[in-house]
Amino acid sequence: MIPTRRLVALAILFLLSACASTATTPPLAGPRPLTILVSIDGFRPDYLTERDAPTLSALAKGGTLAPKGMKPSFPSLTFPNHYSLVTGLRPDRHGLVHNTFEAPDIPGVRFSLGAKDAVTDGRFWSQGEPIWVTAERAGVKTGTMFWPGSEAEINGIRPTRYTQFNQAMPSAERVDVLLGWLDDPVARPGFATLYFDIVDTAGHNFGPGSDEVRASVTEVDAAIARLLAGLEARGLAGQVNLVIVADHGMAPVPVGHTIVADAEAPGAVRMVTNGATAGFELIPGREAEGEALLLKSHPNMTCWRRTEIPARFGYGRNPRVAPIVCLAKVGWYISNAQSVARRKPSDRVTGAHGYDPDEPEMAALFLAYGPDIRVGGTVSGMINVDVYPLLMALIGVPAVPGVDGKLPPGVLR
Repeated sequence: MIPTRRLVALAILFLLSACASTATTPPLAGPRPLTILVSIDGFRPDYLTERDAPTLSALAKGGTLAPKGMKPSFPSLTFPNHYSLVTGLRPDRHGLVHNTFEAPDIPGVRFSLGAKDAVTDGRFWSQGEPIWVTAERAGVKTGTMFWPGSEAEINGIRPTRYTQFNQAMPSAERVDVLLGWLDDPVARPGFATLYFDIVDTAGHNFGPGSDEVRASVTEVDAAIARLLAGLEARGLAGQVNLVIVADHGMAPVPVGHTIVADAEAPGAVRMVTNGATAGFELIPGREAEGEALLLKSHPNMTCWRRTEIPARFGYGRNPRVAPIVCLAKVGWYISNAQSVARRKPSDRVTGAHGYDPDEPEMAALFLAYGPDIRVGGTVSGMINVDVYPLLMALIGVPAVPGVDGKLPPGVLR
């Protein structure tokens, strides 16, 4: 294995050669350069420091950065926001309305991150068309490394290359798989994705300010350096556009900050999913009691009927959204009496996301670098559905009409 310092040195050489090759050369016309979309799950913009992430910091200086981060869609959760990034649609429109949900249009199947039969069922994903489907239809080969949705056949199409999610796969190996795809002249992708989850995992287990989070940031940074070194070795310096994002941020949750939503009337409601954003069904025969329980004023959460969620969230029209949606204040977590009773004494939540996307703790990393990206640029006011139009412009394929995002100004050269 190449030492981390050596990888960072190779990455800097990649950056220098890329800058030299593009300083007097206009963006490529005709055939588009390879575009790689990288997600670092749970990476807050304030994690980007030269001490912990020298490679990413160098890319940010040589490309375009959102210094205060990018706003996620509501709810600020993993699957909804990863699909918003590649469809340009908010969760209420693309149908991935939560990490866990029940779909009236797909009766008898509960969607959740760990349910393989659901995750690979294209019916859950077909309300939005991801970039790899549109690209493949246009003749651009694609390769997806663990991106949510890419394990399913959507509208009859799959990526040319894709992998089934394996959380145990090391970060370096994920990079090597993608680099291996580039060595295949027949199936070489024009658009590829790469996904890292260790920063999010560390944030949940130890909190966003922990040494464990810093260590995970450094590990992912070394993986990005490995990617750059691999591209350099293949003669691709200056020929690859990198768009590096996160799906959401992370907020600390102190011990004991759990809201037991049904404590006053157990059995009046059924919790569909818990978390910073939680969904509830009303129990037949106890609807009035359940509504009174949830819709009253609470000190650390607010609940709405699906049809009365504030318009700024763009959420509640999709029938997959639970009848009652509750949103916790930052630093709190919503659960029910049954789930709390099952917890071991050592169990506690130390980091969470899913809160109001306007909260600064939910801001997500955005940076872009490459031959078509502005050098030394900054962007503000960006929301994650804007990533999709940018990606479509980079790969040279028309975007699906009617998406929620727009091409962010000041990112392209």
